[in-house]
Amino acid sequence: MSRAFSLSGPEMLFLAHCLAVVVAVRLGLTLLSYNIVRRMVTRLDAREPADIGDLRRVAWGVAAAARLVPGASCLTQALSGQYLLARQGNASKIRIGIERGTGTGTELKAHAWLVSGDHIVLGGSLGRFNHLVDHGQ
Repeated sequence: MSRAFSLSGPEMLFLAHCLAVVVAVRLGLTLLSYNIVRRMVTRLDAREPADIGDLRRVAWGVAAAARLVPGASCLTQALSGQYLLARQGNASKIRIGIERGTGTGTELKAHAWLVSGDHIVLGGSLGRFNHLVDHGQ
């Protein structure tokens, strides 16, 4: 929290915007369904590739905001980041996978990433997961 006081005005406003988006997506996933929230996010016309600066800024803002929102899962963060990028006209997709080795008698572990071009924006490494589906632009 002390880091927040060292942010510039524009950084603070961006972080507040990210917090509002993460809260809205978290509530949407709680009260509605993934498909409804995903449709709301992907209805924005986003076709341009994002530059690395925009990707880093969104990753920072969403990750920082998610630490303040209880239950802000990887899916919440990925959808929030996708919305923020789409608002800037930048294309991205949500990648969903399951952990390798999860099978009969073990708990299924799923994970979501935000991917833009060749860059993983949010969600960390794909290493131990099998890719299931991509959603988005």
